[in-house]
Order: sequence, then C-alpha cells, then structure tokens
Amino acid sequence: MSLHEQITADLSAAMKARDKARTSALRMLVSALKNQAIADGHGAQGTLDDAEVERILASEVKRRREAAAAYRDADRTEQAEAEEAEAAVYEAYLPEQLTDEELAGLVDEAIAEVGASDVTQMGQVMKTVMSRVQGRAEGSRVSALVKQRLGG
Repeated sequence: MSLHEQITADLSAAMKARDKARTSALRMLVSALKNQAIADGHGAQGTLDDAEVERILASEVKRRREAAAAYRDADRTEQAEAEEAEAAVYEAYLPEQLTDEELAGLVDEAIAEVGASDVTQMGQVMKTVMSRVQGRAEGSRVSALVKQRLGG
C-alpha cells in the first residue's frame, strides 16, 4: 500500500472513530495531496508516489511548526497546541529522522566529496547532502550543520 493510500485509509478510520482532531488534520493533508496531484496532471483521483507525498508531508509539518511558533509568540497557546498536534499527525507518516551523528557523517562525506573548504561552496554541499537525506532531516538543520562545518 502506498503512503497516499495509507493516509486515505487512515482518514476513513479516523472518521469512523469520530476522532475530530485527527480527521481534520488528515482531511487537510488529503486535500493538499489532491491539489498536488491535480497540479502534476494526475487528475483529482490520481495518486502521488511516496517521495512526493513525503515532500508534501515535510512541507506541511514545517508550516504547522512555524504557525505554532507564531501563535506562541502571540500568547495564543490553544491554537499553537492545535498546530503542534497536526504536525505530530503528519510526522507519523515521515521516515525516521536522522540522528545528529548520522547527519554529521553525511555532511562530512559530502564536504569531502565536493572538496569544499569554505562557505562559498555551501550550495554544492547542500545539494549533495539533501539528495541523500530525502526527508529524513529538515533543510534548516542540514544548513546549520554545513555552515558550522565549513566555518561560516
């Protein structure tokens, strides 16, 4: 079963269980997936491959975290908690995140492979690392580590 199909099945299960929060979060996710399928020319009934679904999931998680931070800054904790709960629902479908040690190893390999010696070559290193992490680490986390390793 593809990730897209799993999410759709989980939405049905959440609706049957009358889990309002999970149903709401999964409905928004299914809508985002459907919009992307239409944009890609697959039509409203088309399904996306797992890599595309993971990319959308990561984007939605990031969006929810940013919204939660904004709500917390505005002292709106109830809305922040709702956004964090949605992010947690989405994260369950993402692959396990890399540990700091694993990510550091990938960054060091990429730096050696590219032959980077300073921050001006950060783009090349980022491109190499991001192709290897494939949704298992956020870009901001990778960027910070690459910048640190290159002395930036």
